Amino acid sequence: MCDWVEEFPGMISVCDVDGKILVLNKHIAEYFSSIGGKELIGTNLFDCHGNTSGEEIRQLMKKEKADVYIAEENGERELVIHSPWFKEGEFAGLVEITLPFNGEIKVRKRD
Repeated sequence: MCDWVEEFPGMISVCDVDGKILVLNKHIAEYFSSIGGKELIGTNLFDCHGNTSGEEIRQLMKKEKADVYIAEENGERELVIHSPWFKEGEFAGLVEITLPFNGEIKVRKRD
């Protein structure tokens, strides 16, 4: 894994087209430490998700599209970005980046 991914100040995970977890950086491994942390690499992410979130992920994978939203849990807000990744031009899975977020989203117009 690239050093920047491991040290990135947010959670990063990467899965393949079948949902197999390929990468977990240290922050997401710590978040999921109670269910295995880094040992989750190689397992299926759908085993960690309920029906609703699992279906949302399946739809993103089917459409090969990005999704961005703000999640709120225990009064804390996070910016969540799902994006497809590609290998040799073919859809290869999803990247999830989750960042702590306590402000407003700026909109910058580019003309």
